[in-house]
Amino acid sequence: MTDPLASLAPIGRDNLAGRVYAELRDALLEGRLAPGQRLKIRGLAAAMGVSETPVREAVMQLVRERALRMEAARSITVAGLTLEQYLELRLVRLELEGLAAEAAALRIRPEAIEALASDHEALVAAEARGDAPAANRANWRFHHGIHRAAAMPELQAIIEGIWLRNGPTLAHLYPHAPPTYPGRHRHLDVLDGLRARDPVATRAALAADMTEGGAGLVRRLRDLEENA
Repeated sequence: MTDPLASLAPIGRDNLAGRVYAELRDALLEGRLAPGQRLKIRGLAAAMGVSETPVREAVMQLVRERALRMEAARSITVAGLTLEQYLELRLVRLELEGLAAEAAALRIRPEAIEALASDHEALVAAEARGDAPAANRANWRFHHGIHRAAAMPELQAIIEGIWLRNGPTLAHLYPHAPPTYPGRHRHLDVLDGLRARDPVATRAALAADMTEGGAGLVRRLRDLEENA
C-alpha cells in the first residue's frame, strides 16, 4: 500500500495556511483521502514541508466545512458519508450540477470541450490499468471542467462545497464499485450534448452519469452499513 500522504505537494512559504488548505482540499475533492483515514498534524506538516501551525489552521477550516472530523482534541479523520447522506447530496447535485450543465452547453468554448474529452480519455485509461487515484482525479477534472464552463462562480462555489464532502466517499469506487453503464459511457453523451450546444441533452446525460455510474457505490455503501 502506498502512503496517501505521499501525494501531497510540498508547500512554499507564502500564505502557508491558504496553500496548505488548497492542497488538502484538492486531495479531498479528488478522492485521494479515504473516509475514516486518520490524519495527524505532525504527519501532514512533514509531508508538505511546513510547520504545524498552518496545517492546524487549514485542518480546522476543513473541520468546519465537515470534510474532516475531529472526534477528540487530537483525533482527526476524513469524514465519509452514510448512504442516506450520499443520496441526499446526490439529489442536490442533480439540481445544481444540472443547472451548471445547461449553462455550460450554451457558454463552453470548443477548446474546453476538447479538454473535457482528454480528461475522459485519461479516466478510461486509468481504469484500464487499475490506477484508482488517477481515475478519481480525471473524473473530478471532467466534472469540474463543466462547473467552470458554466461561468457561474457562486454556483460553482456551492457545488465544490458539496464535492468536498462527496470526494472521499468516491475512494470506494475502485476496486469495490467501479462505474458501469447499460450502454455507452455517459461522459460521451455529455460531450455530445456540449458539442451540440444542447442544454437539455447535456443535463440529462449528466444526470444519467450520476445515477447509473453511482449505482455500484450505492450498493457498496448499503453493504458497508449492513455489515457494520
